[in-house]
Amino acid sequence: MTPRVEIHYCTQCRWLLRAGWMAQELLTTFSDTLGEVALVPQKGGVFTVYVDSELVFDRKTEGRFPEMKEVKQLVRNKVAPSMDLGHSDTVVKSKTTDVGTQLDEVCPNE
Repeated sequence: MTPRVEIHYCTQCRWLLRAGWMAQELLTTFSDTLGEVALVPQKGGVFTVYVDSELVFDRKTEGRFPEMKEVKQLVRNKVAPSMDLGHSDTVVKSKTTDVGTQLDEVCPNE
């Protein structure tokens, strides 16, 4: 069975574009590994990433959005642990210093 990634995103916050871009990046990087990347509309400020029903990232828990390379690392660790991600294998910056990924986009409906 091929791995399935789900990206749950808040429609009230209009995070479809972010979720779609993330799905495109994952499908490009893991083109021979992933069976499916699903976008799952939600409400209430949700932005989560699941691999085979296991939560790997939650915006509310982390207090920020994930960096793309961080998502690639989390997915790779579940579906292809030995896969080299090249420049995406570098250490992810801390959430306090990485501009643009902090919880600066707050859903007014959460």
